[in-house]
Amino acid sequence: MLNDVIAAVRKVAREEVMPRYLQVARRIKTDGSSYSDADVAAQAALFDALRAIRPGAVMGEEMSEDEQRAQWLQGINGESDGLWSIDPIDGTSNFLNGLPYFAISVAWMRQGKSVLGVIYNPATNEMFYAERGRGAFLNDKRLPIKQHASTLSTAIANVDLKRLHKKLAIEIAANPPYASQRNYGACALEWCYTAAGFFDLYLHGGQKPWDYAAGSLILEEAGGAMSGFEYDDYWAGSPWRRSVVAALDANLFVQWRKWVREHQ
Repeated sequence: MLNDVIAAVRKVAREEVMPRYLQVARRIKTDGSSYSDADVAAQAALFDALRAIRPGAVMGEEMSEDEQRAQWLQGINGESDGLWSIDPIDGTSNFLNGLPYFAISVAWMRQGKSVLGVIYNPATNEMFYAERGRGAFLNDKRLPIKQHASTLSTAIANVDLKRLHKKLAIEIAANPPYASQRNYGACALEWCYTAAGFFDLYLHGGQKPWDYAAGSLILEEAGGAMSGFEYDDYWAGSPWRRSVVAALDANLFVQWRKWVREHQ
């Protein structure tokens, strides 16, 4: 199934996403976030392709909230064999502005947890993928692919400041415990870059299922560790706003989680 999903994602990227790169206008949802005709076309193509690979519930970012929750419940309550969770273009603002940091993200989930994940950045031809228990890969190279920091003071962190509680955001901005910080605006790739070792730490205040479904599995299969702000079990709490404290190195993760919890 993994190979079929990878092929489907590449096809959608080639036929629906990249021909519209820098060619479509920004549209605004009722919640103020951006989308485009490329998001809508890619989601429709993915729906058809994934259902052909394996029937089941399908939840996409560009659906209405009521539709998303209905598909989620169908997928985790046993009414369906499982759930496809997809983000047709994660990082739409980057896509619209010509920044080559966006991705198609697809996960197959069972009982609320991911068992297969594929994340593809067609602008850079980076294909990340994982199956539970079988490791994680970037273009057939096993993750991680580089050395990572072992102490907070030498680490590079990916931090999404705007979704953090004010106290924690101010503390990170004023007195960061790490060496340097990045945020490029595409959750799926942030997970993958942490899994690869490009980032040492990851912090996000709240993600929806299509933000974390594929990426969390890829990090986990690369040997990384993750939790929520309040929960050691990453999968505890609401699936609709899941916070992330993560690191590739297990010892570094313990240091990072301790610092975050002491300062939130």
